[in-house]
Formats: sequence, C-alpha cells, structure tokens
Amino acid sequence: MNKDAFATRLLAWFDVSGRHDLPWQHPRTPYRVWLSEIMLQQTQVKTAAPYFERFVAALPTLPALAAAPLDDVLALWSGLGYYARARNLHAAAQRCVELHDGELPRDIGALTALPGIGRSTAAAILSQAWGDRHAILDGNVKRVLSRYHGVDGWPGQPAVEKQLWAFAGSHLPDDRMADYTQAQMDLGATLCSRSDPACVLCPLQDECVARREGRTAELPTPKPGKPLPQRYAQVLWLEDADGRILLQRRPPTGIWASLWTLPQAEDATGAHAWFSGHVEGDLGRGDILAPIAHAFSHYKLELQPLRVRPVALRARMGDNGDLRWVARGELESLGIPAPIRRLLASA
Repeated sequence: MNKDAFATRLLAWFDVSGRHDLPWQHPRTPYRVWLSEIMLQQTQVKTAAPYFERFVAALPTLPALAAAPLDDVLALWSGLGYYARARNLHAAAQRCVELHDGELPRDIGALTALPGIGRSTAAAILSQAWGDRHAILDGNVKRVLSRYHGVDGWPGQPAVEKQLWAFAGSHLPDDRMADYTQAQMDLGATLCSRSDPACVLCPLQDECVARREGRTAELPTPKPGKPLPQRYAQVLWLEDADGRILLQRRPPTGIWASLWTLPQAEDATGAHAWFSGHVEGDLGRGDILAPIAHAFSHYKLELQPLRVRPVALRARMGDNGDLRWVARGELESLGIPAPIRRLLASA
C-alpha cells in the first residue's frame, strides 16, 4: 500500500466510524485542541471529556487560564492525575501571554518551547487547529505503525522511535490533516487496541505485517519490565472542634506538587514528631483507618491514615501559608490528590 492508499483508507474509515462529536471538536480552536491534547496524554477520552467541559466552562480562553490562580487550575484538574500536566498548562498559558500576545504560536519550534508540549503534542495542535501538515506519534499511533510495518523493539527506545517517526511522516496526506490526525488516534483507541485488536474491521488489515504474520499480540514490543518499588507513609486526618479538616500544601516540586493534602510523614515516628510540633491534641486517641493503596508511574505507595479529632493548631502555626483549615464544603474548590479526596469522602 502506498502512502496515498494508507491515508485514503484510513480517512474513508474515519468518515464512517471515527469520533466526530468530541467536545473539543466543536468548536475546534487552538486553545481547546491544546487543552484536550494535554488531558489525553495520560487519560482516556471517556474520562477526559467531562473534565474538559468543566475546565473550559470555568476558563474558556487562554488568557483566562493564564490569569487564574494555580489553586483554581489544580482544583479543576483534581482527579485526572499526573498533575504536572496542569502546572505546565498554567505556566505555558502565562508564557503565551508574555511572548505571543495571549495566543498559542502557530510554529512547532515555539510550541515545543512551551512547558509540557513535546513534538507529537505540538504536531497534533498544529494539524487539528490549523490543518498544518505535521506527523504525530502518540501511543496509539506508535501501536498502529509498529503493527502495520512490523517494527520490532520497544517504541520508547530512540532508534525505534526514530524509525516510527519516519513512517509517520511517510503516510501524511496532502489535505484533511485535522481528520487524519484524529483518525489515527481513533483507530488505535477503538480497533488497534493493546489486547484483542479488532483486525477484521481494520481498514489497513490487508497490508498489516503483524496481522499477516500473526504477531499482533507481540507488537509493539513491550517496555522491559521491572517490579515497582513499594513505599509507605502515614497521613494525619486532623479535624478541629468545628469539623474543619487540616490540609497542607505540598512542595512546588515532586509528587502531588502544589496540591493540598493531609499532613504526611514517612513513618509513625515522623507522624508523631509532626503532630507534636504543629498540633495540640491527643494523638493516642486517634482512629487507625484502613490503608490506601495508590500506584504512581515509578513506585507504589501505601498510605496509613490516622484520624484525630478534635485538635487545634499551636498558636505559632496560625499564620502558616502552607497549612489551612478547610470546611467540607470547600474541598471541591481545591486541588486535592484523588486518593486523599476519596478518603475524605468516606466519612
């Protein structure tokens, strides 16, 4: 199949079976495309869609995003995970206001210079927002091309990725770039899935090397695996006499950066030390709750919550900007990690 037939068959399939009613397609503006691409970096469409609609309802334009407090942005993002995406989104919006008159630049070099935008994301923005002719290479496209061309090796390896980029560029059509970009992502998400791909429905099946050689289960080559390390921590669920919950802002870098969460320590000794240094109350009368398991990309974390009430902050801690009492009705307005939000909603 030559490149024209590849694109032609894919676009013909998209016209009938592709996704045409995604919220960021109507209207398809650079800002909405960019926001959707950042959300979809680590999140499936069905999960991202309601977050997208809530986000653009609150912050409908790039300048509105740039002007918003980071706390508001993180609150809108709360539950999507991978919060560095939200922090980069906010920083990139501010950079656009400073350098590009409050708009996304229509240039791949300028786009990739913004926080959180890599080569494929920049190409997806340009092709979908303006119809510019750029190849993308997200996870779905890597899977499609690895199978179609029979490419061995984990796609995250530089040499393999370089090969896939070359294939991606070779198949570009001369027009309909927004539809073609969406078609590639749709094919990978709906038919050419990781497990049990629906090859019999695929418009590219006749020339697919993986299908012809019976290798769809082994391509793309998985990332060399290693067990995730296990870590443990104690969290303190502290309430005052009015039922308000004590939250602490995380540092600006690292896991859950800048989010509001329960005070946390590496072990029971550290939790006792933090409690005695910040709070007046009786830690020994606290309730030990069921542990919470949470997995990050590079380690697994088990949190042991201890709920203590009532307590009060020591007088000298009253003006600490990283600690605040929060009524239950205010929790929704803050960026809080999903496992902590679920814990607080459990009682």
